[in-house]
Amino acid sequence: MPWIEGFLTSGSLIMAIGAQNAWVLAQGLRRNHVGTIALTCATLDMLLIFAGVAGLGVLISQHPSLLLVASGGGALFLTLYGLRALFNALRPGALVAANGAPLSRRQTVLTALAITLLNPHVYLDTVLLIGSIGGQYPVAERMTFALGAASASFVWFYGLAYGAGRLAPLFARPAAWRVLDALVAAIMLGLATVLWQRTLGLLNEAPLAGLT
Repeated sequence: MPWIEGFLTSGSLIMAIGAQNAWVLAQGLRRNHVGTIALTCATLDMLLIFAGVAGLGVLISQHPSLLLVASGGGALFLTLYGLRALFNALRPGALVAANGAPLSRRQTVLTALAITLLNPHVYLDTVLLIGSIGGQYPVAERMTFALGAASASFVWFYGLAYGAGRLAPLFARPAAWRVLDALVAAIMLGLATVLWQRTLGLLNEAPLAGLT
C-alpha cells in the first residue's frame, strides 16, 4: 500500500540522529516553543516530500549549482551552530544561561528554517530519495505515498519534541546539559566537516564559473 510504504520509508530516514533531530531534542528539553518547533519541522518536511514526489528531485539532480549552494550554506551554518554548542558545553553555568534566555518564537522559527533548509541531507532524503521512490508509483497513487511519508514526519517531530520533556529530571543537573551540548557540537561539526568536503568536491567537479 503506497501510504504504508511512504510512512515506513520516511520514518526510517528521519530517525537517524542528525543536526535537525539534535536541535529539536535540545529545545524539547528546554521546553522552548515545543509545538512551534514540531509544527515547523514537520511542515517543512511535508512540503519537501510533496515537492520531491512532484518532480523537484529530478530538477535538483540535473543542476549541480543548487547542490553546491545548499552544501556550502549548510556547512557554514552547522559550523557556527556547532561552535556555539561547544562554547555552551565548556562554559560554567550553561544550564542557567540556557533557561534564562530562551529563544523567542520568531528566533525559534528562523532557526528551525535554517537548520532544515541549509542541510543538504534533507534534500537528499526527502526530495531526491523519497521523491524518486514515490515517482515510481502511478500518478494517482503518488499523493497517497507522499501523505504517508509526511505523516511519519509529523509523528516523529511531535514525539521527539514533546517526549524530550520526560528527560527533564535528568537534565536538572548542569553536567547533563554540558554532555548534551558536547554531543550536539560533535554532531554539528562532524556534519559540517562532511559538507565542507562535499562542497570542495562539487567545486572541483564543476568550477563555479561553469555552473549553470
